[in-house]
Amino acid sequence: MLRLTKKADYGLMALKYLAEHPQRPALSAKDIAEAYHIPPQLLAKILQRLAKVGLVRSSAGMNGGYALAKDPAKITAFEVIWAVDGPQFLTACTTGKRSCDLTDSCTIKEPMMRVNEAIMELLKNIRIGDLVEADAKAHAGAKAHEAGGQTLVSIQF
Repeated sequence: MLRLTKKADYGLMALKYLAEHPQRPALSAKDIAEAYHIPPQLLAKILQRLAKVGLVRSSAGMNGGYALAKDPAKITAFEVIWAVDGPQFLTACTTGKRSCDLTDSCTIKEPMMRVNEAIMELLKNIRIGDLVEADAKAHAGAKAHEAGGQTLVSIQF
C-alpha cells in the first residue's frame, strides 16, 4: 500500500487550496495552515520547497504569500510529492542511491520496480485541477443528498 508522508499530504492540500482561490493574488502559509489545521511552520517549509522547484511563486511583504506558478491542470501529484519527499517516496530499494544489504538475494526487487513505475505513472496523471474538480463534485453530490435527492444548482456571479 502506498502511504504518503504528512508533508506530501500537506503539499497537495496547499496547492489544492491555492487552486481553489485563484482570485487572491497570494495567500500566506498561515491562511492555508488555518484552513486545514496544519502546523504553519511546517507548511511554510513545504511551500518554500515547492517554490524552489517552480510549482508556486512566493512574494514577500505585507500582501505577500504564495500563489500557483502554473495552471493547476498542469501540476501533477507526482511533481508535488517528488518536490516534497524526493525520489525516496516510493520503495527505497528501487529508487535509492544505496543498495540494500539483501540486493544479491532479493527476489522482489524487479516486481517492486514495476509497482513503483505504475504508481509513478498514476501520480503523473493526477493533476491539482483534478483534485479541485473531484472535491467540487463531492460537495455537489452531498448537497443533492441533503436536499432529499433533488439536485440543486447554485450559480455564483
